Amino acid sequence: MFIYLQDQPRPDAAGRVGEPVRAAGADGAGGEGGGVRVRGGEPGGEEPAAAPVQPGPKKIPVLIHDGKPVCESLIIVEYIDEVWDKKPHLLPADPYLRAQARFWADFVDKKVYDCGTRLWKLKGEEQAEAKKEMIEILKLLAAELGDKTYFGGDAFGFVDVALVPFTSWFYSYETCAGFSVEAECPEIVAWAKRCMERESVKKTLYDPEKVYEFVCFLKKRYGVE
Repeated sequence: MFIYLQDQPRPDAAGRVGEPVRAAGADGAGGEGGGVRVRGGEPGGEEPAAAPVQPGPKKIPVLIHDGKPVCESLIIVEYIDEVWDKKPHLLPADPYLRAQARFWADFVDKKVYDCGTRLWKLKGEEQAEAKKEMIEILKLLAAELGDKTYFGGDAFGFVDVALVPFTSWFYSYETCAGFSVEAECPEIVAWAKRCMERESVKKTLYDPEKVYEFVCFLKKRYGVE
């Protein structure tokens, strides 16, 4: 099995795939031709080629399992959760709880990335509006987290995988928009620190300073300096 992890344009996508792969032990499985091969690098680095068997538009990350491609990061995460029967599973067995986990993961996917992009890409009143929206998003997520250790309860779960790569971007968001995630939403920062205690998370997430360098590169590229 092969996993191709692309660092552009969404490092969060590569990060959320890498964590469950490492947690499941799949990245060390098998001998020659087996296990997982990860292609990636620093944010903004050279773009690796997508797998040649991938149908349709080239999307990365892409997982190749027995010659068959699986695309889109959250779909890959769910696939890994089902194929590698490692417990506890990322998605709960209860149908309602599974639906809730999918809802919040989709919320993260649609809201956090878009709003975060506007934090570094916009200026003035538009940036201030994006900052207000990001704080509201994080507060909603903190309310969903409540007093649980993880979004999935006592076990690291699907929503945690969806959100945790964005913690590497917090420094960039704060620096570009002039606010503190910890001051506005300490529950999310405390949760992020708990996540970082997991070896699979620690090995997967990008250095916030490297992410900021990448953001500075993007700002110059798009002429928003």
